[in-house]
Amino acid sequence: MGSFGPVLWVTLVAWCGAAALYALAGGRRPVLLAAHALTGLGLLVLGGFLGHLWWQLGRPPMRSLGETRLWYSLFLPVVGAACYLRWGYRWLLAWSLLVAAVFLGLNLARPENFDRALMPALQSPWFIPHVILFIFSYSVLGAAALVAARGLWGRPGPLADARGSEGPDGTGGSAEIRGAALADQLVRLGFSLFTIAMLFGALWAKEAWGHYWTWDPKETWAFLAWVVYLVYLHLRHVRPRDLRTANLTLVLAFLVLLVCWFGVNYLPGAASSVHVYS
Repeated sequence: MGSFGPVLWVTLVAWCGAAALYALAGGRRPVLLAAHALTGLGLLVLGGFLGHLWWQLGRPPMRSLGETRLWYSLFLPVVGAACYLRWGYRWLLAWSLLVAAVFLGLNLARPENFDRALMPALQSPWFIPHVILFIFSYSVLGAAALVAARGLWGRPGPLADARGSEGPDGTGGSAEIRGAALADQLVRLGFSLFTIAMLFGALWAKEAWGHYWTWDPKETWAFLAWVVYLVYLHLRHVRPRDLRTANLTLVLAFLVLLVCWFGVNYLPGAASSVHVYS
């Protein structure tokens, strides 16, 4: 990571500190304000870093896994902050910050040598919207997975919801029901963005390689992830009271998504994949 390491450390420490303050704050406004300040500091530093990296490289920093992890680390807290500002889900913001810090830690543990090279297939107007939509959808669906995991194993604890008893769709009742409503909202948004990103990718593939879809390993796992999220939406429609099955499906869907994003690179067929840009 070279000289960029200290910049990422500032963000990582700020977000870990913010998550701790959210857990300790209770109703103390000064502590909450300090947590908000650290959250904002991390967003500004990481966003500025990505902007500077884009300018320095002369290309979008979206080519490698490490570069996409940086975008994910930026977008996930944005999603958590949006849920906090809109519905008061402080715990989701705190956990989003911690997960983003883990992804930053991966980049610090495995630093990359950034270069200006961009292979011809990536020099396309579809490149930026395709990658940005995918990574933002991963962030929204990652937040949904955190909600599902909390529904399966979590307890309210010190990061209990800060506002009222009304969920994101006007649903009242228990925290479990409100959490299910939040997960549904997040999955609908993330699934829509994921679908649009796949369509953009098909148009890009037609332009670059002459085919909309070739069942490349990356495409295959993207389709599998899309199907599992579709199964989740179907389950929520036909069995709305079965929250445990829905949460398990949502966690499984995100694991498949992680294979699509990271794991496919370690499969034997990845060497011939058109999605390997190293």
